[in-house]
Amino acid sequence: MKTSTKYFLLQSLGLMLFLNYFSFCQQPGYFDQGISRNITLPERAGRNVLQLFARGDSVLMLTSHGLFTYYQGSWSGKPFISGLQFGVMDPSHQVWLSNGRSIWSEGGKKIPNPPLHSGESITCLAWVDTQTLLAGSSRGLFVWNGEWTLPAALKEISINSLAIDSEGSWWVAGNAGLWRHKNEMWTNMDRTVMAPGHESRYMALEPTASGGSLYFSSAKAVGKLAESADNWLAKGSDGLPYGPVTRIEEKDGVIWMATAKGLIKKEENWQYFAGKRWLPDDRVQDILAMRNKKVWVATPQGIVEIGSVRMSLEEKADSLEQVLEARHNRMGLINRSKLAVPGELSSSFMENEDNDGLWTSCYLIAQCYRFAVTRDETARKRAVRTFEALERLETVTGIPGYPGRSYARATDLVAPSRSPHPKNWHLSADGQWQWLDDTSSDEIVGHLFSLALFHELVANDSQQKQVVALIDRIVSHIVDHEFQLIDADGLPTRWGIWNPDSLNRSSNWMYERGLNSLQILSHLKTAYHFTGKQKYENAYRLLVEKEGYAVNALTAKMTDPFEISHSDDILNFFPYHNLFRYTPKYDPSYPLYLKSLRRSWEAVRSDRMPVWNILSSSLLGEALDLEIAQQILEEFPLDQVNWSYTNSHRWDIKRDEFPGRGGATQALVALPPAESNVSRWNTNPKQLDGGGKGLSEESGSFYLVAYWMGRYYGYW
Repeated sequence: MKTSTKYFLLQSLGLMLFLNYFSFCQQPGYFDQGISRNITLPERAGRNVLQLFARGDSVLMLTSHGLFTYYQGSWSGKPFISGLQFGVMDPSHQVWLSNGRSIWSEGGKKIPNPPLHSGESITCLAWVDTQTLLAGSSRGLFVWNGEWTLPAALKEISINSLAIDSEGSWWVAGNAGLWRHKNEMWTNMDRTVMAPGHESRYMALEPTASGGSLYFSSAKAVGKLAESADNWLAKGSDGLPYGPVTRIEEKDGVIWMATAKGLIKKEENWQYFAGKRWLPDDRVQDILAMRNKKVWVATPQGIVEIGSVRMSLEEKADSLEQVLEARHNRMGLINRSKLAVPGELSSSFMENEDNDGLWTSCYLIAQCYRFAVTRDETARKRAVRTFEALERLETVTGIPGYPGRSYARATDLVAPSRSPHPKNWHLSADGQWQWLDDTSSDEIVGHLFSLALFHELVANDSQQKQVVALIDRIVSHIVDHEFQLIDADGLPTRWGIWNPDSLNRSSNWMYERGLNSLQILSHLKTAYHFTGKQKYENAYRLLVEKEGYAVNALTAKMTDPFEISHSDDILNFFPYHNLFRYTPKYDPSYPLYLKSLRRSWEAVRSDRMPVWNILSSSLLGEALDLEIAQQILEEFPLDQVNWSYTNSHRWDIKRDEFPGRGGATQALVALPPAESNVSRWNTNPKQLDGGGKGLSEESGSFYLVAYWMGRYYGYW
């Protein structure tokens, strides 16, 4: 078939699927992309930020050493005392400070200390008006109105928070109830409207922006009390990520909540911000809501601004492309970069990795789809550059059809393999290069998917001939060596095994039987399609008709009841692409492949991986969670540093009754990408805790593949 005809058919398929799914798909639009920005602090202020206040166009920052002012991008102020604990702003916008015993204004005016006993301290303050100050303490509420009084109803109660609502009522949250002072009467709301599940322990209070209502938090929930009966309550089962909430702020329809382990945002949905991707320290000590749905977050390690920018999926792709080109291209090989200093992008460097061939193939896939959609010359050039890198992986070994895992210049220092299976570096015949052996099935599935796509969507006539020759050499090597990948030592590599004696007749390969059967059938169909050589069709028939490989492919996801090794998902899904494209529908095994793909997709459906939803939808001809794929792409973080993350403490996550690989507890469905790992397709997106301590940055190519594949098929 001529290239132009193949390209027309591909475009026609994309148009047909677009029309089929038009009722689902949204026109390209904009969404809010979360971003985090550190606020540089004056050195003398220290980093332990206790509270934040707004005064006109300025922000006041209280640290344990003093009060500092931020105005038009600059800080002023200097330390004046140690031991500050908290402050409060009065009706005239003056800040009053406390060290837990004494109270004084920023201008130096003092109020006599409340009559505290030894070991007691002030915990919170609130001005009722210019004359009346409330001081919560560890043994009750003190009221200042020229002198201190201690209301009898609030004696011996440890108080956590105070608030004055728009009607002038006083609210007190403590460890013995939620109290309201109205019309000179004290009422314990626990005895009237509050549920017993609050355990009579309340932490934070904040009048609503519109007045007349009050936000509150308790030991296990957060909610709103309203005279209009517009009340609501949220627990972990309702979506509250964690608590108790220690501070609440509302602005522009967004509710921000502070906890000892992260920041919470509630709009239509809940969002949770924790870990170094978002915060310098997970302990949020205060929050200050700003314009445009931004918030300043005070922590023991400084201030961060969290907000969002309006962005399209394509703009995100462009942003990730810039990062990838700047820090993730090592002589044409595309992979993650390392960071010498945690999180410091200026310390980025690249070194070889065991699966450079696979991840480089993924980038080639992205550029092929990008070029097919946009006809952008930059995409074409990057696709050609990446194809040449994959071709070099094979030619550099000197073994026809055997691509190395990685390559480097002969003079380069190389990082040793981290695999438990031995891998060695070899010098190329011309002495210019060195290459890594023990090539895996990962590299082969990546090469054949991406090479076929490059041939059909990007390559010119000369490059197409190179592609066909390379595919022919790779698959011929496997067939000629009894369906094995033979290494430099003349022995099969650890994972390059598709031999019937191994897959069908050895218990050691029981778990790989379906997976590897699927792979080799796809490889043979790919080679036959591009070369027309009968030996590939004969080998396909042998494996299908005599060895039952098509039936084997039904169990490509096999263990308990599905395979739990996410590192096998690429090995599972990539082969489907070529198998479906190059196997005619009249092939007797085609219905088995349909069943196999649907079973495999159902096995990973709860992983919410966009690329598998998109690939499966395109091959099966129906929309399979495409709205989830688009949602995940929108949530995909711009910060691709592999920070450590922790979610095992969260209240809102439903746990799977079965653990993940390695026995760790996992979520029932994948966590939002901005709240978890920078997961590539070979990691568990349900894993609650993990990450890499900020010592590497992912390339983002897995976003690029999913986005441009989805664009190619008209899904967005």
